[in-house]
Amino acid sequence: MPLARSLSMTSLNGLPQWEDEDLPVEDLLLFEVSWEVTNKVGGIYTVIQTKAKTTADEWGENYFLIGPYFEQNVKTQVEACEPPNPAVKKAMDTMKSQGCQVFFGRWLIEGSPYVLLFDIGSAAWNLDRWKGEFWDVSNIGIPFHDREANDAVIFGSLTAWFLKELSSQFDDKPNIIAHFHEWQAGVGLILSRSQKLPVATIFTTHATLLGRYLCAASIDFYNNLDQFDIDKEAGERQIYHRYCMERASVHCAHVFTTVSQITAVEAEHMLKRNPDVVTPNGLNIKKFSAMHEFQNLHSMYKARIQEFIRGHFYGHLDFSLEKTLFFFIAGRYEFSNKGADMFLEALSRLNFLLRVHKTDVTVVVFFIMPAKTNNFNVETLKGQAVRKQLWDTAQSVKEKFGKKLYNALLKGEIPDLNKILDRDDITIMKRAIFSTQRHCLPPVTTHNMIDDSNDPILNTIRRIGLFNNRTDRVKVILHPEFLSSTSPLLPLDYEEFVRGCHLGVFPSYYEPWGYTPAECTVMGIPSVTTNLSGFGCFMQEHVADPAAYGIYIVDRRFLSPDESCNQLTQFLYGFCQQSRRQRIIQRNRTERLSDLLDWRYLGRYYMHARHLALSRTFPDKFEMEPSAPPKTEGFRYPRPSSVPPSPSVSQHSSPHHSEDEDEDERYDEDEEAERDRQNIKSPFSLGALPQGKKKQHGEYRN
Repeated sequence: MPLARSLSMTSLNGLPQWEDEDLPVEDLLLFEVSWEVTNKVGGIYTVIQTKAKTTADEWGENYFLIGPYFEQNVKTQVEACEPPNPAVKKAMDTMKSQGCQVFFGRWLIEGSPYVLLFDIGSAAWNLDRWKGEFWDVSNIGIPFHDREANDAVIFGSLTAWFLKELSSQFDDKPNIIAHFHEWQAGVGLILSRSQKLPVATIFTTHATLLGRYLCAASIDFYNNLDQFDIDKEAGERQIYHRYCMERASVHCAHVFTTVSQITAVEAEHMLKRNPDVVTPNGLNIKKFSAMHEFQNLHSMYKARIQEFIRGHFYGHLDFSLEKTLFFFIAGRYEFSNKGADMFLEALSRLNFLLRVHKTDVTVVVFFIMPAKTNNFNVETLKGQAVRKQLWDTAQSVKEKFGKKLYNALLKGEIPDLNKILDRDDITIMKRAIFSTQRHCLPPVTTHNMIDDSNDPILNTIRRIGLFNNRTDRVKVILHPEFLSSTSPLLPLDYEEFVRGCHLGVFPSYYEPWGYTPAECTVMGIPSVTTNLSGFGCFMQEHVADPAAYGIYIVDRRFLSPDESCNQLTQFLYGFCQQSRRQRIIQRNRTERLSDLLDWRYLGRYYMHARHLALSRTFPDKFEMEPSAPPKTEGFRYPRPSSVPPSPSVSQHSSPHHSEDEDEDERYDEDEEAERDRQNIKSPFSLGALPQGKKKQHGEYRN
């Protein structure tokens, strides 16, 4: 038996290194397989798209993504080219010669990775044969009416066929790693293993099928994980075949990974296998050269949101926009899974607290959750038209006023302010004021909902009575469409909108990772998450005092729903009590956490999974070094030494406290930023600490 090659987490460029050159490193090929390659369906698209640059930097020309071919996606996202690898080209040509359409090109995203796309429709004539073969190897039958599952069989069969044609050219050398994401890609893994292909396989579940279904049914999921009859539950929801595909993929893979510790616990009970590696989701972090630049962006986009508010609340704009906070929740319209039910209840309680304490702070809350609509409603469009008309009127009067003032000053006179505006100007302004009168409340939704009477958000708003009355300190706006810079109402992209808000609120009950609070963090916007989301658990592991850094974590696992709602209400109320300076300090701290979510750090866990797969698939050729870190535990951010910005820690006696009080806070922005930069060095250093350097309080060994 030849000597085993030693795999280490200190490998160069992410590729395994070894001393013997019998098998050149360049011969290793990495394929990532997902239904969401170039095809945006959900969060997996974001994972693959943002990770592509880091992985492409590691693997170079040896990194390929495999996905389904959709013409519209390819036209706008993919540049066609020839495969650089002759073995890949030969495997493609073999498939094309037998009637399958295979497309190759570069995905036009950061990193420009190669993509291999299979046309599902062109191979659909093989469906019955491939379903039969899949039954023979797995005893899983796919019903004819489940199109998504049928497409998964075609896609998986094409993937396994390609890997077979490719691996047959390498004379049993361990040249291929195939990483499959989610059950839609799992058929390819099952077939590859059944055919005993020399391929190291990894399967990642981003959320279990059954877990999502059970949580949507308002079941106490996490406290009863060991009580469910899995087969019965899957059968009752008519997803038993999908569940079997997912579970078979998990058990066939050489290495099984999931995206968070909370999902690892779920997978152990739902899929009956404990994940080998937890691979947290990251983002591509773009740092600004000037620290204050993201604060400037916040101010700029906040002003754009304020313009929308001026139109939406015309005639009822009796609150100060300078003392108005913008909260938001965004994502798929999963009312209970995403925590919209608890958020609305907390808003009702927050409204009560703000009114009782007679605070001058107003909170405007946006729900950005797509639902079926007819179009914008007339009242919302009218509001923006009235705002624009008032602006035009003010500009015309200002221009006339300016000319008269200019001419008077040229003559050396102080103008008579009673005469500088004539009767026509007064009439125009009075008409403008009358045009702002409205005989109804500002609408709680910007669109005409198709099923208004059964919409859960609108029904809850009716129940709690948040109708945007003048006396309400909490105003609600449901925007049932994804944001777009071309919208006539709120012309902002999602990223611009997030930067303009003060707080993102995501009190999810089922959230395997949670990209929405992660995106808030990298943009320096504080957010609310829960200890049932992967992101929340990750931050609890890595940050000693998450709230001080603008990450508020609601306990939805060990508290009752009412207690969790009260905790959320206190977080929101505490945030409302902060002064402007405290919010600026907190945003600085939040933005400094972004390094934690950088793929340059988190990519190491995918690297570890690949090395583990090679060592398990080809134990005579690859051997894992025992020092490789299998867990996500790294360092912990210490609690900030300065006075915490959150009033939940240092309460003022009254919400009307003076902003001058904050000038005495011991806070040096540059000093604290430098301290955090020293702490953040830890995750990028994969080796031992330098001699003589003492560990910071709360810092863990990598």
